[in-house]
This record gives sequence, C-alpha cells and structure tokens, in this order.
Amino acid sequence: MSEASREIIERVKVLREIEEISGETLARELGFDPAEYGQWEAGEKDFPIGALVEIAARFKVDLSELITGKTGKLKTFCLTRAAEAPEVSRRPMYGYWNLAYNFHHKKAEPFLVEATAETGTRPLALNTHPGQEFDYVLEGRLLISVGGHEMELGPGDCVYYDSSEPHGMKALGDQRARFIALVM
Repeated sequence: MSEASREIIERVKVLREIEEISGETLARELGFDPAEYGQWEAGEKDFPIGALVEIAARFKVDLSELITGKTGKLKTFCLTRAAEAPEVSRRPMYGYWNLAYNFHHKKAEPFLVEATAETGTRPLALNTHPGQEFDYVLEGRLLISVGGHEMELGPGDCVYYDSSEPHGMKALGDQRARFIALVM
C-alpha cells in the first residue's frame, strides 16, 4: 500500500473519530457494504474515488483535502493548465488527475482519467458509489459497463449514469483510453 493511501485512510478514520461513529455506521449511512468498507479502511482494497467523494461530502470537507491533506482556497474559479493537474493514485493501470483540485466547496469532482492499454487484458472490475457520474471519451476506445449493460464508447461519446449501479470501464484495442469523469 502506498504512503498516499495510508494517509487517506488515516484522514477518514480521524473524521469518523471526531464525530464518534464506527466504520460500520458510516458505511451503512452512505450505502456502502460494511464488509467492503472494512477492507478499504484496513488497506486491503483502495477506496474507490466515488466513495471518497461521498465520504468528503458527509464530513463537509473537500475531496482534495481528504486526498491531499490540503484545503482548497479558490472560490471564484480554478484554472488548471494542461499537465498541471495533480495525480490522484487510486488503482493500478488507471491514472486520475483532479481538474479542480484547489476549488473550495465543489458540487462535483472533475477528473481526467486514463485507462492503460493493459486494462483491456483484464476482467472488468466493477465498483459502486452513491451519486451520479458523467464520462466523456477524449481518445481511444472504452468499454463501460453500467448495471450489467455494456457499451463501447469512442472519442466524443459520453454516458451519464447512476453510480450506485455496479460500473466499470477498461480500454479497448490495445491502446490507452482517456476520458473526463465528472463524479457528483
């Protein structure tokens, strides 16, 4: 487990402890499977980004603060130049870059996501989190499964869905796929 993952787990635990609630109580409150939540806090599995969005909202902290330990300061706008978005390490073979990392009290979390070509050789990994998600493909081809429905998307294609449904994605055609993911 990476040092960044350990720090995220510790920040989540501290937030829980401040409000004196157990991991199981938090999991049930947010609609997570308590056993899976236990694996996240134990460091056996990474917290899905959508789960972190929900946890941050529950405790009224910005996602960036939960992930990095630093508070966003911008309230009018946040300009993120090309190649300057901070990377959020979540899962192997996927890169996530937070596109509004320094904006205070966001209503949604925009990410640039890259699924490496290697994801296409693996079984589709599904996850769930409360809320909704919008994915817009920039390059490559992407297989997205939502609630058992599989769709192939190419550049310019997009999908909006209930992220409490099991969903996952992977690159197709032996090349990476890049897309914008907006988690709400």
